[in-house]
Amino acid sequence: MPVLTSTYPGAPWWQFNGHIQTIAPAFRKLKPLPWRRERLELADGDFLDLDWLDTSTEHLVILSHGLEGHSRRPYMVGMAMAFRQKGWSVLAWNCRSCSGEMNRLPRLYHHGDVEDIGAVVAHALQTHPWRIVVLVGFSMGGAMTMKYLGVQGRQLHPAIRMGIGFSVPCDLEAGAQALDAPANVLYRKRFLKALRKKIEFKNQQHHLGLDLHRFRQIRHWRDFGEWFSAPLNGYRDASAFYYASSCRHFIATTAVPLYIINADNDPILTSACTPTTLARQHPLIFVEQPAEGGHVGFSLSRSVHTWAEIRAVTLAETCVRRESLRLSSNLDR
Repeated sequence: MPVLTSTYPGAPWWQFNGHIQTIAPAFRKLKPLPWRRERLELADGDFLDLDWLDTSTEHLVILSHGLEGHSRRPYMVGMAMAFRQKGWSVLAWNCRSCSGEMNRLPRLYHHGDVEDIGAVVAHALQTHPWRIVVLVGFSMGGAMTMKYLGVQGRQLHPAIRMGIGFSVPCDLEAGAQALDAPANVLYRKRFLKALRKKIEFKNQQHHLGLDLHRFRQIRHWRDFGEWFSAPLNGYRDASAFYYASSCRHFIATTAVPLYIINADNDPILTSACTPTTLARQHPLIFVEQPAEGGHVGFSLSRSVHTWAEIRAVTLAETCVRRESLRLSSNLDR
């Protein structure tokens, strides 16, 4: 399909560049939601913490957060609010180590980890006879979502109708190169600080024998991938890790529509992170590239919701309308 023309009207006037459009939405003040937490025990002995917003509907949205995020981040809460207001049930899950309690095993999580999102989806489908399930992911969570849907292909459960990703690094190597830009030092340092604490804990807890002095030698994000991400996740080197974690290698086999929405002024994504060429050739892959929005930003003037929240609900509601038409057609026969 052609690349879609974006409906995003642009950021508020005072958010005049991609960095401000990225940072400002993280300080949104939103009302707490009545989450119901559930612990999902995994087959490998680890666990995931899931947060639910229950309604009486047969429609469910599953939300996946970004790198070092969690279910209570404003972008997750805002999206949950938007879907709940439309009557959807919401499941916001936390990657290993991200729920406020460290996970048990030596491993953490990564962009290409489809086993955990697969376990979450399978568990959700066992809890209730959902008629429509939509997956929404942000940044890393978007990459996980897209790869999962691509890997599942035609084996996907029929209730799952769509995947939506905002600020998705479809090519992880290109994303790593973008993080190395001088203007992105703030994001790079923030990610490294948080991940270093977790890796130091894991190294001590499980006697992994990692050379933690190498943290001082990191000059490029790829160094982190080579010395820590790859070995912790069972890959021989950063190249193998980046390939397996780049959803662009897997999404062509999707059996449901995928919407990848990346802003042109996203400071930590490059054009290589957005599969525009594939979207022009593939009937189920849609790319939308607003001129503005930053990274997981997309603020709107005088609106409690971001444009991303409104856009995701609008896309998901098309599934509801199609289902209603299908049921009406069946009744008329």
